[in-house]
Amino acid sequence: MAAKRAIMRIQVDAQTKSRMDKLCDKRGMTQIALMSRVANWFLNQDETVQALVLGALSEESLAPLARTLLERLDK
Repeated sequence: MAAKRAIMRIQVDAQTKSRMDKLCDKRGMTQIALMSRVANWFLNQDETVQALVLGALSEESLAPLARTLLERLDK
């Protein structure tokens, strides 16, 4: 049985669209494939990384977070 899929739309500015087009051409993939992979990667990250990517952390929390992430990478 085929997996159920959903199509979603995103809104980006012209510069972002151009950069996405170039990346897709370079990698030989469609925009849907690119965005699917980005979404899957993002949703598989822990809440801390998600908050960092979304810009939802204060300046005061960034230094301790950076230390924690470096410690995780060192393991």
